[in-house]
Amino acid sequence: MRELVLHCPEAQAEALSEALLDAGVLSVSVEDAESDTQAEQPLFGEPGSEPEVQAWRYNRMAALLADGADPAQILEHVHVVGGINYSDRDWSVREVSDADWVRLTQEQFGPIQIGERVWIVPSWHRDDPAVPTRAESSVANGPVRLQLDPGLAFGTGSHPTTRLCLEWLEANLRSGETLLDYGCGSGILAIAAKMLGAGPTLAVDIDGQAVLSTRYNAQVNQVDVRAMLPAELEAGQYDLVVANILSNPLKVLAPMLAARLQSGGRLVLSGILERQADEVARAYAPWLGMSVWQAREGWVCLHGRRA
Repeated sequence: MRELVLHCPEAQAEALSEALLDAGVLSVSVEDAESDTQAEQPLFGEPGSEPEVQAWRYNRMAALLADGADPAQILEHVHVVGGINYSDRDWSVREVSDADWVRLTQEQFGPIQIGERVWIVPSWHRDDPAVPTRAESSVANGPVRLQLDPGLAFGTGSHPTTRLCLEWLEANLRSGETLLDYGCGSGILAIAAKMLGAGPTLAVDIDGQAVLSTRYNAQVNQVDVRAMLPAELEAGQYDLVVANILSNPLKVLAPMLAARLQSGGRLVLSGILERQADEVARAYAPWLGMSVWQAREGWVCLHGRRA
């Protein structure tokens, strides 16, 4: 495969990316063209406060080309649609090995141990002698091996909020408890809970791709998790509700999530920055008291019980 490599200033980055995708490139990645120099510019953004422009002062853009694509035609399209002329500007084409993409992805995601028992294992590490086998995972109170590959839905076990929720489940889940995972992403929390001994387990997400990913991952791990869109969720209450989303939607969802708890039921929330913890807790105060269970890398996990 080939990549078309272009350079542009910050003001043109968004328009150039859209024009390239409109021209039919397979993907566009943006890097700081001044990285590893004294002019390198850090670019940060917290959830809910991301930079308005996802670009640097001067950018290197790599557009992955489909087989047979003509770079000259793509650059002409960029000129016509985006108003950016590359006839006399910095651009090049470079070869990219298919194997490199696979290798780089697999090197980025290795087995992850979370807490004492939970292991998240990508399929390409299924025979890794350093991680528990499926047979070992079937032993009561033994290690829990969850096979999960990175995909289109959020949740690989690497993010602090996911790890906090998994550790809470390992430490506090009671055998047979009914569970609702709201905002399930890849289904990692619902599947891990089921493998840790949860009873009937439901997973809900507003993203249809996340629902499909959860169903697929549940099948791979041979557990019974029902995944669905919110409109398909039937009336009912649960022993445990888990939601790893972001602070703003968590505040909006407070009445609904609280109503899904039966008396004595417990609520676990994450996706919350430490500075947002009090604000989120106040949103749930009319129904139950929430407190910080643990914090990690600037994120917190809140938990509480409905009286």
